[in-house]
Amino acid sequence: MCQCGFVGDENHTGEIQFRFQPFSPVLEVQMFIYVTFFLVYIGSLIGNATIFLTVWAERSLHTPMYFFLANLAILEIFYSSTVAPLALESILTMGRIPISFTGCGTQMFFFVFLGCADCILLGIMAYDRLVAIRDPLSYTLIMRWQLCAQLVGGALVMGFILALLLTNFIFHLPFCGYNTITHFYCDVLPILRLACGDMQMPEAMIFITSVIILTIPFSLISISYVFIVSTILRMRSAEGRHKAFSTCSSHLTVVLLQYGCCSLIYLRPSSSYNPEMGRAVSVVYTFITPLLNPLIYSMRNKELKDALNKVIKRYTLI
Repeated sequence: MCQCGFVGDENHTGEIQFRFQPFSPVLEVQMFIYVTFFLVYIGSLIGNATIFLTVWAERSLHTPMYFFLANLAILEIFYSSTVAPLALESILTMGRIPISFTGCGTQMFFFVFLGCADCILLGIMAYDRLVAIRDPLSYTLIMRWQLCAQLVGGALVMGFILALLLTNFIFHLPFCGYNTITHFYCDVLPILRLACGDMQMPEAMIFITSVIILTIPFSLISISYVFIVSTILRMRSAEGRHKAFSTCSSHLTVVLLQYGCCSLIYLRPSSSYNPEMGRAVSVVYTFITPLLNPLIYSMRNKELKDALNKVIKRYTLI
């Protein structure tokens, strides 16, 4: 593999180092972006941590639905933390501090790993809602705690394997010459644009991986919701229909936001990738979505809001 130096020093041999391209050459604009991203990141940490701690502290939420929601919140914390700290540092320093070849590969691995697990977990949550609504009497028998733990573990294992294969493949490509990433973190497609040689095989592998991790779970989610909606419409109780729609609408909103943004980037030929559009859309699913998820679930879920109020009152009275 070609081990060229970083930008402006190509005549010196050593480990490749990458630099992130600033959003703007204007310092004031960069500072505004930094403050905005910092506040959004802190908000997402607080929101997701609040959901996790509420589920953990309130016994009435010790059900499979909230078990999956708590795991989603933890994934979102680690997912956004994989990107945000380095991105904030890069914005603050105008991209002057490089990231090492190993550091970039590590960030990509955890980004893909947690992102894949996140998408799979959203599919599992759709299946959980399907069982709860179509067969409520057998729900606790079907969604046993052992099965729930196995499903979450399976999502993590699948994400780990896909991330390991994809990252290992990408970072064994030759990288020579211009090493400035038109992005704010080490994403797959911006890194691929810096590699040398024939890109047909890498592009094909990335597209296949994207189809596996986006199309298959989304298809299962879509099928689940067809059955869910048909079941809800047959309910005689208006209160039951409202409760079912409120719990499912939160999940469906998160699914559409997550899968919609990711599909815009990854479910298209790599040759048509637009760096500026890719960077803008990436802001949504790395910063905005982790912030919106706890807000969406807490606003649309009365049971979660009531439990949060109980926990707050319980600990403020101590």
